[in-house]
Amino acid sequence: MFARELALPITRLKGIGEATAEAFRKVGVSTIADLLLYLPRDYQDRSLPVTLRQAAASTSSDPPPVNTVVTVTRHLYIGRGRNRTLKVIVEEAGDPQPAGQAAAHVMPSPQGGTLDGAFAPNGTRAALLCFGRNFLSRTLVVGKSFALFGHFSYRYGELSSSSFEMEPLERRSDAKVLPIYPLTEGLAQGVVRRAVAQALEEYARPLENELPAAVMRKRRLLPKAEALAAIHRPESLEAVKAARASLAYEELFYLQLVVARRALSRRSARRPPRSLPIGLQERLIARLPFDLTPDQRSVLAEINADLASERPMARLLQGEVGSGKTLVALLAACAAIEAGSQVALMAPTELLARQHAESASRLLAPLGIRLAYLSGNVKDSSRARLLEALRDGEVDLVVGTHALFMRGVTFRRLGLAVVDEQHRFGVVQRLALVAKGEEPDLLLMTATPIPRTLALTLFADLDLSTIRTMPAGRRAVITHLAREGNEQKVHDWARRELERGRQAYFVYPLIQQSESLDLKDAESMYDHLRRHIFPDRAVGLIHSRLDEDEKAQAMERFLRRETAVLVATSVVEVGVDVSNATVMVIEHAERFGLAALHQLRGRVGRGSEQSYAFLVYSETLTEEGKQRLKVLKETSDGFQIAEEDLRLRGPGEIAGMRQSGYLRLRFADLVADLELLKSAREDALALLAEDPGLIRAENLPVRDLLERAPPFSDELMAGY
Repeated sequence: MFARELALPITRLKGIGEATAEAFRKVGVSTIADLLLYLPRDYQDRSLPVTLRQAAASTSSDPPPVNTVVTVTRHLYIGRGRNRTLKVIVEEAGDPQPAGQAAAHVMPSPQGGTLDGAFAPNGTRAALLCFGRNFLSRTLVVGKSFALFGHFSYRYGELSSSSFEMEPLERRSDAKVLPIYPLTEGLAQGVVRRAVAQALEEYARPLENELPAAVMRKRRLLPKAEALAAIHRPESLEAVKAARASLAYEELFYLQLVVARRALSRRSARRPPRSLPIGLQERLIARLPFDLTPDQRSVLAEINADLASERPMARLLQGEVGSGKTLVALLAACAAIEAGSQVALMAPTELLARQHAESASRLLAPLGIRLAYLSGNVKDSSRARLLEALRDGEVDLVVGTHALFMRGVTFRRLGLAVVDEQHRFGVVQRLALVAKGEEPDLLLMTATPIPRTLALTLFADLDLSTIRTMPAGRRAVITHLAREGNEQKVHDWARRELERGRQAYFVYPLIQQSESLDLKDAESMYDHLRRHIFPDRAVGLIHSRLDEDEKAQAMERFLRRETAVLVATSVVEVGVDVSNATVMVIEHAERFGLAALHQLRGRVGRGSEQSYAFLVYSETLTEEGKQRLKVLKETSDGFQIAEEDLRLRGPGEIAGMRQSGYLRLRFADLVADLELLKSAREDALALLAEDPGLIRAENLPVRDLLERAPPFSDELMAGY
């Protein structure tokens, strides 16, 4: 993305010794390029002077920051020993306190006596509280004048600040808007600013624009070097906005180029057209004890059209928890199998894969469809026989985990690959499964609704189908918020449901007690609930550290109603379908994302009985945190919740790819930059339309373009 010189270490800059370089490395800055991309977290507008006197006279609840010149008059210390804190008294330069008047400005201390250096509201003195910065006594020399910038307030009868900057007048910056960088021990704002200024001057000036010139003109984007300079040394806050928009656009353009190119490449693939038999589909639908919902019928029609098309299907099926996506996938499998193909259904956990296998066996075996189950736990001779049957075409549908795309698993004719909870798998893993067939159809499924911006970004190479309607007879889950300490009411409610023959989940964020986190854990609460809360009921436990057989047995006991209460972690977030469970209790709900809470809530309400979810939150939860949880209380619309989750937590988390760093965007914000994203997509598609040859992987111009792309992730760039 940058010239070779920008890969040089930051020690090439003047004043950056090994100690400072180590401090920079702590914040992820090792090279000149890293430094130029080390973005300010905020900006200070110093275009208008604000005196101490003006700050003292302000009646605003959020007064403007002081921006003035002061002289240090005295050093004091608060506290004793290690806790001793430097307190620097300053006066407005050119407006000294008249001799003999100081006593009139001394105010009484709330603890009795007087506060040395405390002044009346109309005074021009102030105190700088140097918490953790006693070393400033060496630089803030008494009698010396400084440029002061900081937020001041009245505490204990004096105007004071603990968040301030002091610059010697001889080194005072001429900038009207100063960047504020994230810091760590050993780094100061002045050090970062001087290093960035030098990097801009010596290394950034020769930078060439990487976007096509026509796009630059069309979108009126700033040149790359100019945009970087404006980010770090802006003349105004408006200049910052323009620069960030230009750099964000470039980032989104390359992202859209990658995704659009993959989409066009897929859509250019062709196979002989075929007629699609749907006899098995119709037989399965006739055997169902209920009617398909309108959305299920509509989506099935879209999938059938794809299966019959000369272009291989690449479709993402999204739907609310419990909306019937798996049934649609099994109906699609019927058509593919009747057409002579094999089908693979892959799930991210053995728990979910087993449930799919059981559902498939119950629905499809009576139709004569041959099924198999494959996971890492299928060993030795039985595994060898299964792999041989797959290879010889004696298995129509195989359900399994990651084991399906491993080496040694071959198909006679894989025609349809279904990936459930697709965000739990990487792009490379999905491609490894698809590679086991010749242009097979691909159906991805997710119960996490995709916000619009993510649909345009991460999944723009896929056709999108949505199931919104729920099966008939389902009731919306009633959600309650409960403050920690009020669990007795929650337990009483759960007990009433258990007395009616229903079942309950209790979910916790940790498996075991943690020394660093004061949180309830599943193992301790399992013991507490079965001994003290529900001693007359069977209580079960399930979490990710149990082996697969133990997890399967725990779920089987819950399904057979042998267990009334299931204590769990988020391992039950997806795929668990127990229609008799009507209570979901989630402790420390603030520790979960909104999408995860919505998924967990979806484990109940799967039958005709009214169900309830209780979100138990910490006593110390902020008002903002409570408002966040209220989103769950006020709506059961997963799409609305997904949009809010995206706004609060960002795309990596909601896409389920935070661990792999699926989107490492530096400048762009997928929530705020939707219009930029649309424009970038339009331009990327136009570029590929002008020269269809750019779609080919071996094409040098597009390879050059993509080599300059920001490092979104290895997953996204796979195959490019």
